[in-house]
Amino acid sequence: MQKLEQIYEGKAKKVFTTDDPELLIVDYKDDATAFNGLKKGTIVGKGIINNQMTNRLMAKMEKAGIPTHFVKELSERETLVKKVSIVPLEVIIRNISAGSFAKRYGVEEGIIFDNPTIEFSYKNDELGDPLLNAYHALALKLATQEEIDLIKKYSFAVNDVLKAFWLECGVTLVDFKLEFGRLSDGTIVLADEISPDTCRLWDSKTHEKLDKDRFRRDLGGVEDAYAEIMKRLVEHDL
Repeated sequence: MQKLEQIYEGKAKKVFTTDDPELLIVDYKDDATAFNGLKKGTIVGKGIINNQMTNRLMAKMEKAGIPTHFVKELSERETLVKKVSIVPLEVIIRNISAGSFAKRYGVEEGIIFDNPTIEFSYKNDELGDPLLNAYHALALKLATQEEIDLIKKYSFAVNDVLKAFWLECGVTLVDFKLEFGRLSDGTIVLADEISPDTCRLWDSKTHEKLDKDRFRRDLGGVEDAYAEIMKRLVEHDL
């Protein structure tokens, strides 16, 4: 598979075309950002961990019947994926209160919900990714009702798979963000990544943060936390 021109560079990844118009190569970077890009830094080795973790977890989703854009890992930082047009809806599933949810509603972190919550935000950096509901998404023609229903169904299914797996690793899945895309025929598939950049992961016993919150909140030990979460994944993903 030949890597051709770069067509996109985001906060954490670069995307390249290939000699197949339906396939792209994603290259994961060590750059780290927070607060819509206001805070910038580098987490050494993050790109390798996020690439390999995403690929292992995407493979789990495929086994669970959730279609994804994943094709195959090419190197420690590069992966071949199906070309999608991203649905501009970021999906956040929350199992426990933390982060912006705790701040927004004035509650402490760590409240375990009876049922997971779902929220959408409009994927738009200039607007600061504002929260929206399904009616807004329909009004803005971001997705159809059928697509929204399917995205919700897949998102809760991803939560079930991830929660059970991380529990085996001694990790609590607090919340996470997902993105979905449309293949050329309109099929909705899970896209983007599943990593410590996009998930809140706490040690089940100590509640130590093993994710990007260590970078956001200047807690230190960021590289160690990413390495620890990857170690646990590899040990249990045999």
